[in-house]
Amino acid sequence: MTEFKSVANPIDSAGPAKQVLSNLFYGWGYNFYRKENQLRADDLLVRAKVGEMLAAARAHLAALEREWRRVHLPPPTREHPFPDPAAVARAQGIQRAQQQIEALELRVRTAGVPEMDRIHQRHRDEATTLTQLVEADGTLVLAAKQLGEAVLAEQDAPALTDALPGLIAQSGIESGLAQRQQTLSALAG
Repeated sequence: MTEFKSVANPIDSAGPAKQVLSNLFYGWGYNFYRKENQLRADDLLVRAKVGEMLAAARAHLAALEREWRRVHLPPPTREHPFPDPAAVARAQGIQRAQQQIEALELRVRTAGVPEMDRIHQRHRDEATTLTQLVEADGTLVLAAKQLGEAVLAEQDAPALTDALPGLIAQSGIESGLAQRQQTLSALAG
């Protein structure tokens, strides 16, 4: 399980100035030092980092595809005006693999979070939900790291394309996203 650093709230021990600062923060509708707001910001940062890891894996696969195309799909000549259909099909498979990683990246980056409104803050335990989301994010980080390392270690685009569905299933990204969705469904119910 991933553990995140907790920062003490400096307003809690500020004395008489605490009320003034607290009124200012709540007057603006946002308190930077509330645990819920820190967890929400952590969630965004962690998901952005997971997206970056997946983007790096996709970029590596794109570089492998360019090299593969350079070697296996040469420019047309008079003797060979059309490309090899098997090579074209393989290149399209590599592109589909990139699209799979891109779709995962998009799902991670656009994953939902609970709305920040006063009703949720007053009637629901938002901190517990956000803590569960951060734990799910820890699962996503480990899964994205595992998938990214597996993709970056492979230098053969066709082999990587064939192995990618298994690598995604093994990594646990889907289960991390499902865990997030389950946490948010429980909140809505």
